[in-house]
Amino acid sequence: MTPRTRTKARLQRASVMAALAACSLATPAQHTTATTAPPVAASTASANAPLSLRQAFDAAWARQPEAMALQARRDAVRAQQRAARAWTPEPAALELSNRTDRLGSNLGARETELGVAVPLWLPGERSSSAALADAEGAATESRATAAQLRVAAAVREVWWQWQRARIEVGTAGDQLQNARLIAADVARRAKAGDLARADQHQAEGAVASAQAGLAQAEAGLAAARQHLRALAGVTPLSFAASDALAEPAPDAATAELESHAALQDLKARAAVAEKAAALAATQSRANPELTLATTRDRSARGDASQQTITLGIRIPFGAGPRFDARSANARAEAMEIQAQLALERERITAEQEAARVRLEASRTQLMAAERRAQLARESRGFFDKSFRLGETDLPTRLRIEAEAAEADRQAARTRIELAAAISAWRQALGLLPQ
Repeated sequence: MTPRTRTKARLQRASVMAALAACSLATPAQHTTATTAPPVAASTASANAPLSLRQAFDAAWARQPEAMALQARRDAVRAQQRAARAWTPEPAALELSNRTDRLGSNLGARETELGVAVPLWLPGERSSSAALADAEGAATESRATAAQLRVAAAVREVWWQWQRARIEVGTAGDQLQNARLIAADVARRAKAGDLARADQHQAEGAVASAQAGLAQAEAGLAAARQHLRALAGVTPLSFAASDALAEPAPDAATAELESHAALQDLKARAAVAEKAAALAATQSRANPELTLATTRDRSARGDASQQTITLGIRIPFGAGPRFDARSANARAEAMEIQAQLALERERITAEQEAARVRLEASRTQLMAAERRAQLARESRGFFDKSFRLGETDLPTRLRIEAEAAEADRQAARTRIELAAAISAWRQALGLLPQ
């Protein structure tokens, strides 16, 4: 073998080895690509997942000022509870004074006093402060729940408006499709000489009317989506089958009036007002102070210093009109909240009864609307066949088509109204979205 031949053989073997190495590297790369691809697809699927009512509520609540400040309010309540369990109502104070005659007779007289002043609880003040702190803690939680219920009412209203707009777009699209089918059939028959050109114009006018209705419905849908986006901070998909699922109907056990979040909030506020009035009754004067001091003094230069200890108590007099004003304000606040509680109880009772009647009426309307839609669809099939056979004129066919489209729209809208009625009943019962 010549040197040129041996060199050529070595190059061929090197090429084969390089190809094998490339294949071995490409296989893990393909495996890695296949392994990492599903998370990307899952992330895309999660981003395109339909938005539920519960998710919209959670997103809207997270944007509320009450939700952002809730943890800070809880921290404040815990600090207030720790202060109520303290040994003194206020921190102790350090007193330091020095007396000298250097600017006067300058005989060398000196007096230095060092003491501590400790405020003392008034009789019943500590227990009343602890009770008020506990009431404030319960009121913080009930206030947050009531705020959640108010946000839920706003989200539910915007949510079902969006669902109604979606139904309008869907039914308008179906009506446009059917109008185009009729117009195509009329155009074919007019071209064959079976129908007049006026019939073709009438059919095309029906298509234009359906197009205008669809455009109007799409504008309403866009506005409803923006309202939902402004409230929840998320943009829902235009169409998703699972979005229109109704909330579960509440059972009889959840219909207890006194467990309503709005009433619980007012009850907690009333408890806070009562505890505040009780605390104000114990604070008829400023807190007394216990003083412990030590004094070191001398009468003149060269005299021995003397040291004494002082134990004293400072008891303020009664507050007088200031105490009366504070107590009266606390009692007035408690009375006002109790009156508001009675009015709110009556309002919630009426709202629950109205929501229950609305739900029963929506169920009856849905049965009637579905029956009407079924009859309209059957009639549309009959007249469509007779129109194709030339037994029915175009105005009658268009009228039957409009009636069928209206029946379908009413049935679809009634389904949404039933779901909205269930949601309104849950709102009246004080239940959050699910």
